[in-house]
Amino acid sequence: MLLPIAALLAGLLMLAWSGEQFVLGARALARHGRMPPLLVGLVVVGFGHSVPELAVAIWSAWLERPGLALGNAWGAHIVNIGLILAVTALLAPVRLRSQVLRREAPMLLAATALTAVLVADSTLSRADAFVLLAAMGALLVWTVRQPRRHADDALAREIAANDAPAPTRSLGAALLQSLVAAAVLAGGSALLVWGTAAAAWLLGISDLAMGLSVIALGCALPELAACVAAARQGDDDVVLGTVLGAALFNLLAVVGLTAAIAPADIEPQALTRDLPVLAGMTLALFVLARRRGEGLLRRPEALTLLFAYGAYLAWLLATLVPGGGT
Repeated sequence: MLLPIAALLAGLLMLAWSGEQFVLGARALARHGRMPPLLVGLVVVGFGHSVPELAVAIWSAWLERPGLALGNAWGAHIVNIGLILAVTALLAPVRLRSQVLRREAPMLLAATALTAVLVADSTLSRADAFVLLAAMGALLVWTVRQPRRHADDALAREIAANDAPAPTRSLGAALLQSLVAAAVLAGGSALLVWGTAAAAWLLGISDLAMGLSVIALGCALPELAACVAAARQGDDDVVLGTVLGAALFNLLAVVGLTAAIAPADIEPQALTRDLPVLAGMTLALFVLARRRGEGLLRRPEALTLLFAYGAYLAWLLATLVPGGGT
């Protein structure tokens, strides 16, 4: 067990470092390319934080461990709302001012409903992958068009305020940073997948359960740090952009690529235990985001989300005991 655990921990550390470095490098490249601040916020900040989950999914599918990839993607979605957003809101109420993000909340609800429809037959096929990736493509097209229509959106202002007026490093340095981070991402995800699969086999635990718990929590640490830092600076819309963007990317791109590489049957527990929790968290976020008024998420609501996630995690961890039902 020592070698798999060491590989798992080393993989998590590598993903935590390289994921953040990749986002920083991508933001620097975006500034060199004079991308509009809103586009930087929606694509680089939101989707960029899900790069570790994407790397893990690709390796898991390639090694024919699709349960690990699906667990990681769905688990990251649940963690983003039930843990990251809740903990951030406990530090300070999170307010939603960006009209663009208000439109992303219904998209996330629609992506969740689409996921539920596609997995209702207990399989993820290449046809399902095509639908998910097509939806992701449409979302990216919509994202690219937003800066033209909402150049002065609240999220754009927050992103612009956090970025230097001129690139802080050369184009070559930014490119090198992104490439090095991508290489470390690949190596870290490979270590993580191997260590997790070996540990799961030795302990008699399913890949799905390990992905939902250990891997999802480990991959979420950089996002948690980014959201807490943004909340302390009063950048509430950056927090919501990170959570919504990552959730959309995980549901559509990560799961879609997993199914494209390795179509697979879905464990019954994923449909009866995990999908309802994922849908419930998404619905709660949608209701809060569409609610009128200044406060989106205050401490009582954050505590409710955190309690719900804690109850789910306790339920999930109980199944991690060998013979516990996974």
